[in-house]
Amino acid sequence: MIIHTPAIVIRTIDYRESSKIVTLFTQTQGKVAVIVKGIKKSNSNFSGLLEIGNILDIVMYYKESRSVQNLTKASYKAKTYDIRVNLEKMAISTATLEMIDQLVMDNLENEAFYKFTENFLIWLHETKHSPRKLFPYIQLRLAEIMGIALCYESTDDSGTDNYLNIEEGIVSNHQSSGLSYKLTFGQVNYIKQGLGPQKGLVIKSDLSMQEIKNLIYHLDVYMKHHIDGLKDRRSDKIFYQILN
Repeated sequence: MIIHTPAIVIRTIDYRESSKIVTLFTQTQGKVAVIVKGIKKSNSNFSGLLEIGNILDIVMYYKESRSVQNLTKASYKAKTYDIRVNLEKMAISTATLEMIDQLVMDNLENEAFYKFTENFLIWLHETKHSPRKLFPYIQLRLAEIMGIALCYESTDDSGTDNYLNIEEGIVSNHQSSGLSYKLTFGQVNYIKQGLGPQKGLVIKSDLSMQEIKNLIYHLDVYMKHHIDGLKDRRSDKIFYQILN
């Protein structure tokens, strides 16, 4: 069967001398691995196209019984080149795509995840703002799409202590009997904005980078508690260097 679909490059590995196996997040077939023969040759039609974070229109021969499909054509659907020349953008896009790679299932359409990923990459390419403080918002959105959205139930985010209660998935003035993390005023306000109608304000957050790192850690623990098999990101070493 010939499939024509938009697709996002989320992972590549070398295969033999001149080829690569590329993991694509497609709009119609979910996550699909394709083999791209001869891509390392100077005259390859795919040269420069199959870079992580690129948004493409592709044509592939798709067969359900195969674990790796044959890619036949590809062209740009949207440009995201600024991500690869901006270290902060590259770091956050790599961490985001690594999470999405773990969350999205092979060969299963997921329109909500695909639209979020495509819109995020286009926005990241176009924005003039620094994205250094954006990753906790990405975690909140991914949790929402996975059906484990945090619930904000705090009645006072300034005068009393606030906690992220991991098992219940609630930000509250009350600490549960299970695992919980005490949050700073800035972290509570960030979560409140990230879950509310003023999402755009999170990128202008006045949180310190240490508060951002701690919030990322807390939200990672939350997601790992509720999603089986979610692993540490391999890209975090570079990502945290950018956040310093």
